[in-house]
Amino acid sequence: MADAEKKAVVEEIKKQGEIVRKLKAEKADKEKIAEEVAKLLELKAQIGDVGTNQKFILKTPKGTRDYNPKQMAIREGVFKTIVDSFKRHGAETLDTPVFELKETLTGKYGEDSKLIYDLKDQGGELLSLRYDLTVPFARYLAMNKINRIKRYHIAKVYRRDNPAMTRGRYREFYQCDFDIAGQYDPMIPDAECVKIVHEILTNLGLGDFVIKVNHREILDGMFEVCGVPADKFRTICSSVDKLDKTFWEDVREEMIEEKGLDPATADNIGQYVKMNGGLELVEQLLQDPLLPTSKAAKQGLEGMRTLLKYCQIFGVLDKVSFDLSLARGLDYYTGVIYEAVLKGSEMLPTKTGEQVGVGSVAGGGRYDGLVGMFDPKGKQVPCVGVSIGIERVFSIMEAKAQAKAEKIRTTETDVLVASGQRDMLEERLKLCTELWDAGIKAEMIYKKNPKMLNQFQLAETTGIPLIAVIGEAELKNGTVTLRNMETRAEEQIPRADLISVIKERCRQISSS
Repeated sequence: MADAEKKAVVEEIKKQGEIVRKLKAEKADKEKIAEEVAKLLELKAQIGDVGTNQKFILKTPKGTRDYNPKQMAIREGVFKTIVDSFKRHGAETLDTPVFELKETLTGKYGEDSKLIYDLKDQGGELLSLRYDLTVPFARYLAMNKINRIKRYHIAKVYRRDNPAMTRGRYREFYQCDFDIAGQYDPMIPDAECVKIVHEILTNLGLGDFVIKVNHREILDGMFEVCGVPADKFRTICSSVDKLDKTFWEDVREEMIEEKGLDPATADNIGQYVKMNGGLELVEQLLQDPLLPTSKAAKQGLEGMRTLLKYCQIFGVLDKVSFDLSLARGLDYYTGVIYEAVLKGSEMLPTKTGEQVGVGSVAGGGRYDGLVGMFDPKGKQVPCVGVSIGIERVFSIMEAKAQAKAEKIRTTETDVLVASGQRDMLEERLKLCTELWDAGIKAEMIYKKNPKMLNQFQLAETTGIPLIAVIGEAELKNGTVTLRNMETRAEEQIPRADLISVIKERCRQISSS
């Protein structure tokens, strides 16, 4: 490093050191201090000024976390429930890159665009980490000239949000998306998306929930008749979107003070956004003296009537609420929008004593114009979809498992191959090989002469249901001793019949 460069870095080190000292003096948040210390170490490393005794900070980046085997077992169970539902409805899967061209993502998320992670220019392309799975899906459809597909996609997305990790809000998190692309008759695929959300939340057993639905045309019509200027529709919609997190008075103040809306117009909006109900509310609004005067609102209300009728046929209407406060701030929605919320925001304690309260666990809607933004000729492909908030769901499932002190298996091993006698390693290896070759999940302790008690304890603590014991007597008789860990029952099984007997015992255990 040149002297001038080194001098500049030394000055930066001094400034950064002062920031760290100030934060420590103010007893600032530990995470913030750790971030600034990490920056200081990075600067020192540039001039080789990091001593061998320097303490290295081991932490995950802000808004991210590790998952231990028990947590992963819960996650895999949740993923399976979700994927089973997606497949039940005929979806196929695909994958897209974790980063996209920056221009692909720009201008698609309204005020949330500031949350996109931009990557450093690596020479030639400006890139950003994907914010969601919907925009990459639309880009994929346009790029490959696909005009009809029913797909699901489970992958990580990234947002520069302020994390609230006990409530399942992260900067890196999974989304589980289901989308139907193609020209179909009105509201049939939209209603199926609502049905899928109902199916998943019911099968996961998360507790009571409601699926809120609204229509972008109803919102636009409402803004129109209330006197909102057309160029403020999207920004006012973004304010209304905050009603699930704050009070109307706060939203009203933001509309007037920050966004320059006339107070009387804001009050008109307030009369509508407090309404929710079912088919009866649709009929009431169709008779409203003001709202149906908007062509967009009338079309939206007629569409909502059709959607709720199909939801009734699907048997899910009891969990659906037509809610005029639902806005979903993303710019690309054009029709039906929906959001699933756990009722009562159930509070569950975690190991740290914090409370887990999770509201919205799924959301989505219709976005008929998004694919056309990427097509050179502007060709539209109508789409509707839903995204399951897997991290929020997982926060609840994990807290429930902790509250019940459930024993969670982290492996799927069916059989532990064991021996209580010395010099049986090769025989155990042979038996493991037989079981593996037959498709049976088996393992053994990696010691030449393990103690029998240790082998029993391993099976007990990890939940392995069967132990196959082999010794001199079994070798002489051509048998294996099969022990059921739950009942403690043991039986002598002829070696030739062992595979079929173990498979039968595994079936019996899994069905009990």
